[in-house]
Amino acid sequence: MNEIVTINTDNHAAMVKMLGMTDDAKLKKKTSLLNRLRLWHYPIMGQAEVNGKMTNVEVLDGGNFRLEILDGSESTFIYSKTISMRPFMQRFSLQRFVANKSAKPNEPKGTMQKTIMADSLDLDLKDNTGRFNCGKPSGWIEDFKALPTEMQQLIREIKRVRAVFGLVTMENPSDANGKPMDEDVTTPFIWEINNNQAFKIIGEQMGVFVRHNRLPLSHAIKFLPSLEHEMDNNSSYFTPVCKADMSVNYDIKEKDNELLTTFMDWVKNNNDMICKDWDTHNTKRQEEMPQEEKDTVEDFIDIDMEGEDV
Repeated sequence: MNEIVTINTDNHAAMVKMLGMTDDAKLKKKTSLLNRLRLWHYPIMGQAEVNGKMTNVEVLDGGNFRLEILDGSESTFIYSKTISMRPFMQRFSLQRFVANKSAKPNEPKGTMQKTIMADSLDLDLKDNTGRFNCGKPSGWIEDFKALPTEMQQLIREIKRVRAVFGLVTMENPSDANGKPMDEDVTTPFIWEINNNQAFKIIGEQMGVFVRHNRLPLSHAIKFLPSLEHEMDNNSSYFTPVCKADMSVNYDIKEKDNELLTTFMDWVKNNNDMICKDWDTHNTKRQEEMPQEEKDTVEDFIDIDMEGEDV
């Protein structure tokens, strides 16, 4: 049974927490399938006829937003330079890609460690390896350079992820061959943002709604063409250019409650799978623990029990 979610515009504080806005409220000015939105950094290659032969050519520039529309095992991609987003909610997690340097052809190039999604990163989050936070220490790290070199490198590899759920309108979209489509496309989506600059940029705009005591799904965030940043190796990456648009006002309808319930269910299913992996790996780790360590843990448990009031 799905958990029924009702949007309560009279209890802003409760809605802020449920929609994952807790962290952005602190900012000062400075699984069913879900279609996936990304900011695509690379030119889009397609087929075109050149001198009578079909050849791979660049049909779209880098910096487009790419929407992957999922239909069973099939994916269709559409691209837009500008989009309008109606954000319903957001969640936060940590991810770390561990490369398999000895991978053979057709073998995975690595594995993705990831935590459950939560409404704040001010928590210890279970991950799919049976640990917490993808191995990152808990709490604030006062002196990063004092950490062992291996721990410093591990922390650098861990990325904060802001997952935004909502409705996106792809404006003046093109298909994967660069052909303009007949009309705009509006669809539910998830956008998992792991670029540090983009994470902050989107957070600043989400924080605008909180500071005005507004629910984000009542308004929109408008995205202009993305900003290109050139790197020393002659390649480029892009960051979003966007602004919360308070002039757009959406009436909250029953179908919005249903869509929010779908998003909440998606997060629950995602977290349930990660917690299942956590249980499996954690149990295996305990079984492999040397007896001396097990005895030490038992000693701590005995001491705690002795100190409790009966």
